[in-house]
Amino acid sequence: MINRRTLLRFALHVSAFGLAGFLPRSLAAMVKPGMHTVSGDVRVNGAPVVPGSIVKPGDRVTTGAGGQAVLVIDFNAYLVRDDSEIIFPDDEGGLEKVLRVVSGRIMSVFGPGPMRIDMPLATIGIRGTGIYVEAYPDRNYVCLCYGKAILKSKLEPRVREALNTTHHEGPRTFHADPKALGAKFIEKAKMVNHKDTELIMLEALVGRIPKFGPKPIKMPDDGYSKS
Repeated sequence: MINRRTLLRFALHVSAFGLAGFLPRSLAAMVKPGMHTVSGDVRVNGAPVVPGSIVKPGDRVTTGAGGQAVLVIDFNAYLVRDDSEIIFPDDEGGLEKVLRVVSGRIMSVFGPGPMRIDMPLATIGIRGTGIYVEAYPDRNYVCLCYGKAILKSKLEPRVREALNTTHHEGPRTFHADPKALGAKFIEKAKMVNHKDTELIMLEALVGRIPKFGPKPIKMPDDGYSKS
């Protein structure tokens, strides 16, 4: 497990080199795959895991009540919160890998290359982004923390939206039954339940810094909402 001091030193080293996607060999050697932190009930394919356990493409990670995990696969890093079920991208999807968020909450930072996030109510096509999502039966929440993405409703495929953000400008909520709520399939939302410090930590694990820089940016007390 990498401690906080090592992460901060690594992030500063990364910042000095101005890395965006490709790593010098010396820094690539610092990227350690697998579980970095594990708390509470965390399982891979049904088996309990500990820090240092390897998570492979295609593995299913589940967390119980109070469970949380930070892990690295390839040059992508993830923070999986409690009560979640995630299937990580395998090598069988061609050029576009698919991260399946069955339920729960996950923050992800991705390197170059196409990726699709599949949720119960939405799909998100991304490339080299930081993103936080929540999947519940009645709604899905998406905050494109930085980067570019195409958001599509699975209930109404004609409903889609292109986003390009640098610092949480475009949170969105997808509704399972928008007519009953007097809402739309995709609606603007506020930034909730995730922090810049978490994004900085995840990017440092894979030798990068977030698009907004190496330090957190002060946010309004009630979250971010842009009209």
